Amino acid sequence: MASISIPLAYKSHSLSRSSSYRPHFTTPQFHLPIQIKVTITKEGSDNEESSCQFKQLRNVACGFLAAWAVANSVSPVIAAGQRLPPLSTDPDRCARAFVGNTIGQANGVYDKPLDLRFCDYTNEKNNLKGKSLAAALMSGAKFDGADMTEVIMSKAYAVGASFKGTDFSNAVLDRVNFEKANLQGASFKNTVLSGSTFNDAQLEDADFEDTIIGYIDLQKICLNKTINEEGRVNLGCR
Repeated sequence: MASISIPLAYKSHSLSRSSSYRPHFTTPQFHLPIQIKVTITKEGSDNEESSCQFKQLRNVACGFLAAWAVANSVSPVIAAGQRLPPLSTDPDRCARAFVGNTIGQANGVYDKPLDLRFCDYTNEKNNLKGKSLAAALMSGAKFDGADMTEVIMSKAYAVGASFKGTDFSNAVLDRVNFEKANLQGASFKNTVLSGSTFNDAQLEDADFEDTIIGYIDLQKICLNKTINEEGRVNLGCR
């Protein structure tokens, strides 16, 4: 049982029934028994005013507790940044990339999670084209030489994955984390790279012809020293 004790002191003239103060808190629903102890130090007020003020103060205490509960129930992946769920035990998890997600392509929402970590799609030319791999976990996977034209990879996590010579032409790579990924010789022709990160990624000989990228994202990717001169010209790096 979690117990929170919140001592509250107030004077009768600080709050009144005519006050415009209206705390906007909703009492949370908890799955665990939680006890709230509120200690009141009262300095001369009649019983009616005390009752009104106590209700207001109780709502403030409940609001505080609600904020505490939300802060402590955040998903481990979000809270820890790089903490990922355990590797899926689904024996067909790698083959699920050939079906992809069927909803939420733009915002990384999915009907079923795609755990493609450590899967090998080397030289896959037929089954990945045009698929939605929204929010897919790809770290450690191999896509070398794969045809991934027109794929949608919104919010995918591809840290440390290998995409050497992968064709991403006409793809939407929105908010993908390519940190430490190997993208040597990858093609990003007419590819959307909005919000994607390439920290410590290998981008030698990558093709950025007609790549669609925002100004802030452009500034970030241009910091990558592995991009060759032609790639920098195509991107518009200064």
